[in-house]
Amino acid sequence: VQLVESGGGLVQPGTSLRLSCAASGFTFSSRTMGWFRQPPGKEREFVATIGASGSTTSYADSVKGRFTISRDNAKNLVYLQMNSLKPEDTAVYYCNPVIGRRPLFGSWGQGTQVTVSS
Repeated sequence: VQLVESGGGLVQPGTSLRLSCAASGFTFSSRTMGWFRQPPGKEREFVATIGASGSTTSYADSVKGRFTISRDNAKNLVYLQMNSLKPEDTAVYYCNPVIGRRPLFGSWGQGTQVTVSS
C-alpha cells in the first residue's frame, strides 16, 4: 500500500488549496477514501470521506461547507478542495481508505503540510 499526499503549502486566511492523494497497492475504485489531518500538538482527526463511486460524501463539522472531497478512479487519485481556509486548518493532511470514518490501514503516507497564516 502506498499513499502519497501533495499540494500543501503556506497560505493566507481566506484563500484556497487543493490537495491530492495518489493511492496504489489496493483496489482503489472499490474503497471509500478519507482525508484526515493532524494539527500541531494534537491527535489525527477525521476530515472527509467519499464513497467508492464518488456519489456519497461526508465531512467533519469543522470543514463542512468549505472543503470538498472528490476522486478520479481512473487515476487512483482523491482530492480535497479547501476554500476559505482558517488558521485552525493548519495541520499535516493525510489520506487513507476508511471504514466509516476510521482509517482502514495502520500505515500512513508522509502527509502534506498546510499552514494558514497571515
